Amino acid sequence: MTPADLLSFLAKRGGREFAVTACMRQGRGKKARLHEVGVYRLTARGDEVQATGPSGQTRLLSQATFLDLFGNYEFRAPEPTGVLTDLGPLFC
Repeated sequence: MTPADLLSFLAKRGGREFAVTACMRQGRGKKARLHEVGVYRLTARGDEVQATGPSGQTRLLSQATFLDLFGNYEFRAPEPTGVLTDLGPLFC
């Protein structure tokens, strides 16, 4: 999943936290493989994304900043953590 696809996915499910594994592609051609960087917990909060990295540090990022930071990453399928950060999902 690309960073833009992930942002769209999160925006549709605002307030719900998802765990995603960030990966970077290493090598070229047939020898290329995905290297897992770590698991991030992400939540869409309005026009921003709350991101908690593998170290446990949480930051609130604009969508543009998110794309700048994670633009070279690929993400595995998001897994719901069951955490709701606000009441928005209850009224969708």
